[in-house]
Amino acid sequence: MKRSIFFIGLVLISLAVRATTIPVGARETIKSIKEAIRTAEAGDTLLIRPGIYREGNIILQKQLVILGEDYPVLDGENQYEIFTIHAQGVVIQGLKFMDTGIASISDLAAIKILESSKVRIQGNRFENTFFGIYLANSSHVWIENNQLQSQAESEHQIGNGIHLWKCDHITIDNNQIRGHRDGIYFEFVTNSLITNNHSEGNMRYGLHFMFSHNDEYRNNTFIDNGAGVAVMYTKGVTMVNNTFQHNWGSSSYGLLLKDIRDSFVTDNTFIENSVGIFMEGSSRNEIKNNSFNQNGYALKLQASCDDNVIARNNFQQNTFDLVTNGSLVLNKIDSNYWDRYEGYDLNRDQVGDVPYRPISMYGTIVERMPQAILLWRSFLVFLLDRAERAIPVLTPENLMDQVPAMRPYDFN
Repeated sequence: MKRSIFFIGLVLISLAVRATTIPVGARETIKSIKEAIRTAEAGDTLLIRPGIYREGNIILQKQLVILGEDYPVLDGENQYEIFTIHAQGVVIQGLKFMDTGIASISDLAAIKILESSKVRIQGNRFENTFFGIYLANSSHVWIENNQLQSQAESEHQIGNGIHLWKCDHITIDNNQIRGHRDGIYFEFVTNSLITNNHSEGNMRYGLHFMFSHNDEYRNNTFIDNGAGVAVMYTKGVTMVNNTFQHNWGSSSYGLLLKDIRDSFVTDNTFIENSVGIFMEGSSRNEIKNNSFNQNGYALKLQASCDDNVIARNNFQQNTFDLVTNGSLVLNKIDSNYWDRYEGYDLNRDQVGDVPYRPISMYGTIVERMPQAILLWRSFLVFLLDRAERAIPVLTPENLMDQVPAMRPYDFN
């Protein structure tokens, strides 16, 4: 047994000793990246000197570390995919990718990773790429500290910043993504982590998430995206401490939850969105400890949702705190702070002594007839809401917070 361990150790040491660093550049013996890849052995490092490299599509099928010195530019000349990786243990760091080709059928990308694992893409810059980083059928990949920016004028001219299809155990951390169709796109992606990313100014979604179970995203910021963030047809998602801000427009949401179940939305901030959260066909989710501030609608809870818990949230300065399109209430609304609550607290336990109905008659009318928004802030609206509080007719009678908080929660 000791001999076998000793032998394995010698093999590993010999492999480490054999690994070499190969400089690549106009003043080096090897002047092109493709040539360096052909001559390199598995485990070698390619050091790419500063300059502009126009080599078409570079295909990598061996384990290499590729490091850029002062961000050398890999130019796709508006025609090519730049890197196609089909290998294990690859590292790509410190490069600048720009001007890939545009092709809606083949999804050209600056870096495309196919059926690979243990790959790291870190500290790179992407400018004017169709797809930035594209993964398919891959696992245990780390995408960290990259900057992706494009300036297309319409959706058909641009792909997604970071695009994953049918992947497992992926970490996406601390990336800056701007100007793509979707900032981050997940489809059939499991057991993965999205943390500390900033996704802003994308044409459609800051994050688009479909059929992707048991994933987690924390501490991300989604600002001023065309339609906000969409999480659909998924179970077991954890969404914690994210910021959804100024996703504004007729079809925009801070967060769209469609056919979601057994998930957690906690400690998030929703500020200045057309709709903070839009929920449809979703069950057994916990919406807790979130702050809803200055949204058009804080929460749209469709009648198709059931068995959700909405508790300990702050609702402040929203046009409408809560609206629904049905009369049957199958969700629990409990212990939230509502800045419009006018009840009292005689025993001073910081809990309102009378229930609060967060749905206004006017909000219900606007939900059914959007043109009624023209009456906003009129005296007629004031009278309608006062009458509805006394004798509920249009609003669901049992949709109420039985124990509203008297003070906003401090989530800091």
